[in-house]
Amino acid sequence: MTTEETVEEFAQNVAAQTDAIGRGDAKTGNKHADRYIAAFNKLRALGDPGREALAVLLTHPRVDVRTTAATCLLRYKTAEARAVLEEAAKGKGLFSFGAQQALKRWEEGTWSLDPA
Repeated sequence: MTTEETVEEFAQNVAAQTDAIGRGDAKTGNKHADRYIAAFNKLRALGDPGREALAVLLTHPRVDVRTTAATCLLRYKTAEARAVLEEAAKGKGLFSFGAQQALKRWEEGTWSLDPA
């Protein structure tokens, strides 16, 4: 699987998880969460080139994909990721709350999705 395909796998599974949760199907949502986390781990294993590839999702049309990518990229693309999360945090709903929590953990120094 190419890096671009792994990025696409990440995006598709974030979106699929959101859609499953919206239908009240947590079991399917969890399956997709496992898949996008695995995709992130593959990208992270590539080092900064993998992180850079994931960064294209910071401008994805879906807020769930943007905010999930931003949450994963806070250490690597701090300014860009914070901007995405701060914008999402202004809204309402699950992704607004998630963005608020990611920013809070970052400020507290407890965020640890992609340690240095």
